[in-house]
Amino acid sequence: MLRRSSPTDTGQTAPRPAGVYTSVDELIRLRHLSRDLTLRTRKRSQALLEGSVRTRYRGRGMEFSEVRPYQPGDDIRTIDWRVTARVQAPYTKLFQEERERPIFVMVDQRSPMFFGSKICFKSVFAAQVAAVVAWIANNNSDRIGALLFSDREQGDIRPRRTQHAVLDLLHQLVAFNHRLTSPVAPENSTNLRDMLTETSRIARPGSLVILLSDFHDFSPQCIEPLSHLAKRSDVMALHIYDPLERSLPAAGSLAISNGIDRVTVDVSTLREPFLTAFEQHQHQLRQSCNNTGVQYIHAPVNQTVEAFAQDLFSPRRQTRRTDGGKS
Repeated sequence: MLRRSSPTDTGQTAPRPAGVYTSVDELIRLRHLSRDLTLRTRKRSQALLEGSVRTRYRGRGMEFSEVRPYQPGDDIRTIDWRVTARVQAPYTKLFQEERERPIFVMVDQRSPMFFGSKICFKSVFAAQVAAVVAWIANNNSDRIGALLFSDREQGDIRPRRTQHAVLDLLHQLVAFNHRLTSPVAPENSTNLRDMLTETSRIARPGSLVILLSDFHDFSPQCIEPLSHLAKRSDVMALHIYDPLERSLPAAGSLAISNGIDRVTVDVSTLREPFLTAFEQHQHQLRQSCNNTGVQYIHAPVNQTVEAFAQDLFSPRRQTRRTDGGKS
């Protein structure tokens, strides 16, 4: 775990403000959320290894699918003798094959994610959701991998099916998260287009890819790598944003400071164009996801990760957040 030194550093790690930074212990405690949750997919798995994900492939799986006329080369052990006797022609049983589906998360930990006005910062929320996904994958015996990126660095974890892989991901999430110090991105910061291209390169075909970002720099140049990724994998884009980024408070004026200078602005003249700019950007992102076959999920950071995970990953409630969201 990384620790940022300060002029008053005495050698002891200062406590991190709740909601501003996450911790390994906090991400480990999220393990209980993975019970009874699932990561559904809309595309068939293309992995060659057997696993726990049902596919459209027909073979010798565990779940019965259908019967059809016997064909040369079929295993005689799958002959349905009852149907064969009834129609006086050999018929064989087909079963639903189960294929492995790797899970891959792309987690944005750049400076603009270091912001929040409610329960926690966007960067913390993204790390928490990634941890929940990892624990769900671990419970389902799926391989879990990740691409984490900051303003200057990136780190990738190749998919593995062990609890050590989950713990490795949690430690890297915390390391990247604790490097954040300001919401202002430096010049020549890592851009989303390149990270989408990198994700497409690393994630194996047939994976479930979950993108966790505020997509602040999403542009038409991102559509091509997003489309390429969606053609090979099942992709979910979780648009993480703070309510204050969508709608300014109703106060008459606000004092804004960069730590050195301080100005006062009239909010009443900014609220409408501020909201319009956010909704235009969200519409562009949602429309691009729809056009490329990506599932768009709106994820405002005004609730706990527990409530969000139950809302999104519970088998009974997995369709509520794909409407573009006005919350």
